[in-house]
Amino acid sequence: MNKKMIAVLGCSALAASMFSMTAMAEELTTVGYAQVGHESDWRTANTQNYQDVFSNENGYELSFVDCDNDHQAQLEAVRNFINQELDYIIIAPIQSAGWDTVLQEAQDAGIPVIIADREIEADASMYDAWVGTAPKDEGVTAGNWLAEYLDGAEANILVIEGSVGASAALGRSEGFNQVAEEHEEWTILDSQSGDFTQAGGQEVMESYIKSYEGQFNVVVCQNDNEAYGAMDAMDAAGITYGVDGDVVLISYDATHDGLQYTLDGKINCDVECNPIQAEIVKGVIEQMEAGEEYPETTLVEDEAFVAPGIESEYATTMTQEILDGRAY
Repeated sequence: MNKKMIAVLGCSALAASMFSMTAMAEELTTVGYAQVGHESDWRTANTQNYQDVFSNENGYELSFVDCDNDHQAQLEAVRNFINQELDYIIIAPIQSAGWDTVLQEAQDAGIPVIIADREIEADASMYDAWVGTAPKDEGVTAGNWLAEYLDGAEANILVIEGSVGASAALGRSEGFNQVAEEHEEWTILDSQSGDFTQAGGQEVMESYIKSYEGQFNVVVCQNDNEAYGAMDAMDAAGITYGVDGDVVLISYDATHDGLQYTLDGKINCDVECNPIQAEIVKGVIEQMEAGEEYPETTLVEDEAFVAPGIESEYATTMTQEILDGRAY
């Protein structure tokens, strides 16, 4: 009798435990994140930020897909999220075009969509909210800083762009070119995609060195990893760059290593694109969950940094203290 009672109590306890676990799982808000890929240090930091914020401990179940810079794979990932009937979908778009159909599918399924990091070419009514940075403004900042730094001197510029079709690349090019058009003493010799990767940056820079040897004095890389590749190529060719070099080097993202190179004087100016965005997205979702009004557009603030010895109205002079305080 006692043994039977113990067995019954044991089963009851197990059932209660299973019920509790099921209830906990049901309480989790399910979120799908279709990430661009893993092409850069910035992207790695952004991914880690989302995984930290949208954790089980914080009340979320995150379905994460690294789309490896493949637009079709990203569309498939979003469709899988829709089929799984997740509560929310977050998209960091690989390219800006080609989103109307899948966004309509998400709307028909009643699943809110948040566009993150980059922008898309779709009417704002096709998605629920956007959280990201302003790449055109970043390009303008880089251009304004260069104009201030050169103070009327000639510039023969080589640009290593980001991934073709990415809003970050399009915006940074548009903003920088807007400033360049105001300076007759500037010439953009060439502009090619390095795909936001170190290998891509090195390959493009090696080609530039062969084609424009001795003709350029400014290199603009549209992210830090491309800048590292360009630095490798210039090192191999014996070309000096940075504060004490013959070539002014501009980068974007302001990751930890990028700012270390800025502190070391190898990158003259690094324009920030802040990857720590998940907490803002989480706040928007919480407002949606509560039925409250939420911001349809949230701009993540950025700044720019310049090497020690450079003073600028457009950027902060880099210090060890700033580097030590970086979250990524």
